Amino acid sequence: MNDLDVRAAVDLSARVAAEARKSVVGMERDVEMCLVAVLAGGHVLLEGPPGVAKTLLVRTLATALGGSYGRIQFTPDLMPADVTGTSIFRPGEGAFRFQPGPIFANVLLCDEINRAPAKTQAALLEAMQECAVTIDGLRHALPSPFCVFATMNPIEHEGTYPLPEAQLDRFLFKLRVGYPAAETEVQMLAAAHRRALDASPEDLGVRTASSPEEILSLRSRVLAIDVRDDLPAYVVSLVRATRGEGSLVLGASPRAGVMLLVAAKARAALGERTFVTPDDIKAVFLPALRHRVVLDPAEEIEGATTDDVLTRILDRVEVPR
Repeated sequence: MNDLDVRAAVDLSARVAAEARKSVVGMERDVEMCLVAVLAGGHVLLEGPPGVAKTLLVRTLATALGGSYGRIQFTPDLMPADVTGTSIFRPGEGAFRFQPGPIFANVLLCDEINRAPAKTQAALLEAMQECAVTIDGLRHALPSPFCVFATMNPIEHEGTYPLPEAQLDRFLFKLRVGYPAAETEVQMLAAAHRRALDASPEDLGVRTASSPEEILSLRSRVLAIDVRDDLPAYVVSLVRATRGEGSLVLGASPRAGVMLLVAAKARAALGERTFVTPDDIKAVFLPALRHRVVLDPAEEIEGATTDDVLTRILDRVEVPR
């Protein structure tokens, strides 16, 4: 891995960030973490209250990254075939032909993902793990790269379903999108009142700044990022600490450690480094693990959060020098 390889990742980050600023305000950290996930080959779950631009952020990233875009509005009556597609009989041909669903896209937005029942959630599992769907016994490959961005509202419970652990584990990151700072909100209002309420990212000047081919090329370069011999042991110490933590009833799996290290490599590339540092691992630790551990209900009643527990673990585990 050389400096020119990582420079390409930095250039991509600068281009996408410039396009994102045309549409969303004060979300630089979220844009960075989404790019880390894309370059690591992962999926992102965005959790936050209504009206904080979760959907607009995903639409903006989809436009800037290029490739095809699909959107699914998850509802309680959504069926698996509405996601993956189905075989339709063609009278003129006298045979069934597969009609692809909206999942066949480079960037897929699953809006309000927790509004669909488990049966429909299961339709995403194969796609998110293997980049393919199986219909009527036939396997259909999805476009490459394939990235799922899902949004969910944490405060609205009526008509929602908890996401299965297997579904949550498919997401590389869970990002918490909160309310902006006061000064950021002032900037947002100053710009937004001049726009049409239904303005799309393209209407706001967002243009394509990358391509699926570039993303795939950069993913291969991310895999070549160097990892010091002592860093896998550091990741294992962090992951195992979650399993022995009394405040958690479920710790992180070995797969969580693998995904944590790959995400750290992507962050290193975006930081124009050809090697991973402990700071890279610490920076992605919370978004990579907060949805893979389960907080003890007693701790939750006391007001603790998974982020509080994970932060304590991060402070407690010795960092390699």
